[in-house]
Amino acid sequence: MPYEFKLLRRVEFAETDMAGIVHFSNFFRMMEAAEHAFFRSLGFSIHAHAADSTTGWPRVSAACDYQRPLRFEEEVEIHLLVAEVRRRSIRYQFTFRQPADGAEIARGSISAVCATVEKLTGKLQPMPIPEAIRAQITAAPAELLSVPKAFASSSS
Repeated sequence: MPYEFKLLRRVEFAETDMAGIVHFSNFFRMMEAAEHAFFRSLGFSIHAHAADSTTGWPRVSAACDYQRPLRFEEEVEIHLLVAEVRRRSIRYQFTFRQPADGAEIARGSISAVCATVEKLTGKLQPMPIPEAIRAQITAAPAELLSVPKAFASSSS
């Protein structure tokens, strides 16, 4: 069962600041884009529609730590690992690397809850991950998962 996905992309001008460096907020967009591509690679959409509701994955947590700048027109590989699959949620880890030399640029994480939105009321309701999705996703082996720097330094 899949627990990882890699997405290669080039930094666009609109993602950068005046110095040509990717604005920190765009790392969150890149993590989300990798998550969406991961779902598509499995034959699913992150935003599924049924007759009376829409299923989605609202975020309950998101973080990113930056090691070095990423600049306009540089390529970046975004490595998604499924860190944990629970009954109603998935937690991902992301590593951003330069494809040429493997240098780490940033690390991030997102936790998302499977939920429905009722079309008539707009009410958001957590729900169990659909079995068709759960059957295709598993957590990565522990040896592949990293401890975020913020946690590693505070536990010493």
